[in-house]
Amino acid sequence: MIVYFNPDCSKCREVVDALNKAQCEFEIRNYLLDPPSVDELRGLVQLLGCNGMDIVRVKEPLFQEKFGHLTMDEEACLLMLSQHPILIERPIIIDGKRAVIGRPVTRVIEFIKS
Repeated sequence: MIVYFNPDCSKCREVVDALNKAQCEFEIRNYLLDPPSVDELRGLVQLLGCNGMDIVRVKEPLFQEKFGHLTMDEEACLLMLSQHPILIERPIIIDGKRAVIGRPVTRVIEFIKS
């Protein structure tokens, strides 16, 4: 498993604690230091079964100030997320050919049980 992780995010830390308690093997990807490419994001939204805007933190001040007034197609949205990874919803857990947004943490528990 891979956890898209922001060390300043309490939900990310909760998910990592839950995965440790469940004795899951996972790697942490600090996506702020190692931003995903547009291609990676395209694959991620496919695994999540959503589109790019579904993983945008629209309440984030950066989004409100720079992008909130824009209408973006999917490619523009993925490019924005790649260039400004702080806008990616978190945490995201990837396990092979499936993924889940780990909010609330109970979604992660259900995800690892299935």
